[in-house]
Amino acid sequence: MRIGILGTGMLAAALGEGWVRAGHELAVAGRSRAKAQELADRLGCRARAVTPRQAVVDRDAVLLAVSWQGAEDMLRSAGAADGSLEGTALIDPTNAVEHGVGVVLTGPGEAMAQRIASLSPGAHVVKAFHMFPSDQWTRSRASGEHPVTVAMCGDNPDALHVVGELVRDVGAAPAVLGSLDRARQLEEVAGFVIGLAFAGTDPNSAIPRVPSAAA
Repeated sequence: MRIGILGTGMLAAALGEGWVRAGHELAVAGRSRAKAQELADRLGCRARAVTPRQAVVDRDAVLLAVSWQGAEDMLRSAGAADGSLEGTALIDPTNAVEHGVGVVLTGPGEAMAQRIASLSPGAHVVKAFHMFPSDQWTRSRASGEHPVTVAMCGDNPDALHVVGELVRDVGAAPAVLGSLDRARQLEEVAGFVIGLAFAGTDPNSAIPRVPSAAA
């Protein structure tokens, strides 16, 4: 696939590494062209540094790998309001939560993914990759270890399929929770996990082991 990455931080680097290994071509952009070039050089010959607008043109998917506070500026730089992402799977891994506390900071009932969709007319937003730290995507899985599950949601079946393939390419299993109106629920779960972890409690101990319906 042809993938655009908006952002040059740890998540952009981690997922970019996995996607390059899977054979995809990456266009990397950030607020700093120098940092984009540095990341592209690290990722190798399948990655190149471009402008934000160039990163979203003719892509199968675009990863918005910036902080939630920086999402609007980055989308503006990419020309999202002008329809530059129309028809493109736009992956939203942002967590609009209070650091160390986990309280969701968007308005009552509002999901960050829905805000991003409103800023990107025509884009097919998929909430995904927001639950795990970036090093999850670079570490080797132990023999016999089950892949982690990436819960995601979105309105467009084709975009969900594309993102599901990208999830598999980094060694995880995709699980579609539903349409984008479930994004707030996923974002609240991230806040729950973050709050417990920073309070010194293992979030896994607070979630019952319930067999799946398919088991």
